[in-house]
Amino acid sequence: MVDFLKAYLTYDPAAKSLWEVALLYPGPKAILLHRVAHIFYRLKLYFVARLISEISRIGTGIEIHPGAKLGRRLVIDHGMGAVIGETAVVGDDCILFHGVTLGSLKFSKERRHPQVGNRVLIGAGAKVLGAISLGDGCRIGANSVVTKSVEPGRVAAGVPAVLI
Repeated sequence: MVDFLKAYLTYDPAAKSLWEVALLYPGPKAILLHRVAHIFYRLKLYFVARLISEISRIGTGIEIHPGAKLGRRLVIDHGMGAVIGETAVVGDDCILFHGVTLGSLKFSKERRHPQVGNRVLIGAGAKVLGAISLGDGCRIGANSVVTKSVEPGRVAAGVPAVLI
């Protein structure tokens, strides 16, 4: 658990202490509540899972569907307006800034949200849409709209996003 909070000290120069991060940052609260909601989701107690996620959204401004799978040491910096959809998968050591959407392009039961690799940075306001993959170590520019997979280590930016 401490590694989870230490990630904020590593990536956010404004973070001064673990206490500050644990008590005052919305990202860790949203992730912690998501982990609880995800347990209920896996137990097929969907109403309880959604209730917890709704309380989290109201309190943090970050919406994470309880079905989403989040990796270790995820940092959601600032976070307001971030949305992570039901079938999204986020790897370890990723950074998502405020306004990021990991969303869908269709209403269907199969996987319809992005799969994000490890050590991926997604800039503020970026929209990553559909059942696509972001490879390990890639970076997505702020306010980009990504609808195609991005290979590991690459940088994508723009509307629509192109590889740089």
